[in-house]
Amino acid sequence: MRPSANGGSASLDRSDYWWYRTRAHLLRTVLGAYADDAADVLDVGSADGPSVGWLQGQRHHVTLDIDPRGLASGSGVCGSATALPFEDSVFDVVGAFDVVEHCDPEAVVLAEVRRVLRPGGCFLLTVPAYQWLWSDFDVRNGHVRRYTRGRAVAALEGGGFEVLRATYAFASTFPAFVVERLARRARGLVRRDGGHAADIVRLPRTSPVVDRVLTALGTVDDRVLARRDLPFGSSVVVAARRPLS
Repeated sequence: MRPSANGGSASLDRSDYWWYRTRAHLLRTVLGAYADDAADVLDVGSADGPSVGWLQGQRHHVTLDIDPRGLASGSGVCGSATALPFEDSVFDVVGAFDVVEHCDPEAVVLAEVRRVLRPGGCFLLTVPAYQWLWSDFDVRNGHVRRYTRGRAVAALEGGGFEVLRATYAFASTFPAFVVERLARRARGLVRRDGGHAADIVRLPRTSPVVDRVLTALGTVDDRVLARRDLPFGSSVVVAARRPLS
């Protein structure tokens, strides 16, 4: 069982990176309503906290990360998503944002999330999209797989969840993302089975102008996602529920 193959999240190094700022808005737009009435919330993989501030206003917010550096100010629980150190049926919402793709087998982490959720509780998650975009960035991040929306939905339904909403995100920046990943492939930087995970992956530097452009493109996604799902993008965002029975 491999809960994680790399060290800390890239957000530990660049919490103000445009992608984290944009993702915070997109996640709140897509998933915020599913956490509105939650009293007890678990944030699995809390190193990506810069994107989930909208969850932290809940009455009881518990953070968990396999890397102690991901626990803000030393608080929270150091542990694995594949063996959650909590009793059964104790949370109204579990969030796992860019976590499940690190876990092998995925069925174990889905079963653990279902176990700690109360009946009727919601599982909110994101995963990276499209296996054909695999690159050395995935290897260095310790990823096991990438997803399509259908692949994510099938995994959740197979794990006993009812999917409430599933959409892609980062559609507006997707063309630039594809070009960058294909350029890596052309330079021979794709090693599916070789290479090594990094301790903390260094994110590319962006100029202030590029930062503003990418952030503005993200607002386009945000406006669309407030009304409908996106048909493609570099991330998959899902809200699912543990059935009442």
